[in-house]
Amino acid sequence: MNYALTLVPALDRPDLLADPVRDAIAGLRLADSAIQVAEIDPELADTAAFCERYRVPLEESANCVLIAGKRGGDIRMAAALVLATTRADVNGVLRRQLDVRKASFASREVATGQTGMEYGGITPLGLPAEWPVYLDAAVLGAEHVVIGSGVRRSKLVLAPSVLAGLPAATVVEGLASPVGSSV
Repeated sequence: MNYALTLVPALDRPDLLADPVRDAIAGLRLADSAIQVAEIDPELADTAAFCERYRVPLEESANCVLIAGKRGGDIRMAAALVLATTRADVNGVLRRQLDVRKASFASREVATGQTGMEYGGITPLGLPAEWPVYLDAAVLGAEHVVIGSGVRRSKLVLAPSVLAGLPAATVVEGLASPVGSSV
């Protein structure tokens, strides 16, 4: 990791974490260095600008998207974590995983209101327990990934195995396709 980030153990800087993210990290009971946090310029939180400014390869940056689908009047929510070099297959793989007729990205209001996180900082850590978290298998190929922290002013760095170990996590082969390819 040759990132232009100053990393510290995440729980040493709870001010850089959304409350549900802080609580989730504390509940994992991992070694202090397993999940690190770095303060960033919130204006550079979006993936392309962040990766360029902080020298994070797109292959080591992962985006968490929230998906909503309806089935029999019920709304089903899920999260998908994909590398920044890929795009989640929302109406193919994710729709089938959720067992819904149609899936779409959750609205900003739903994303922030139901997670307690800031838009642009959503992360798999600290989501409602009943929401499945689907990890694209390609995410596990990175030694470390950089993900949101629940707020726009920081990022988390951790091994993908930490994410795969989350109780709600399922690793899905082919969940995402390379940006620019047709799905």
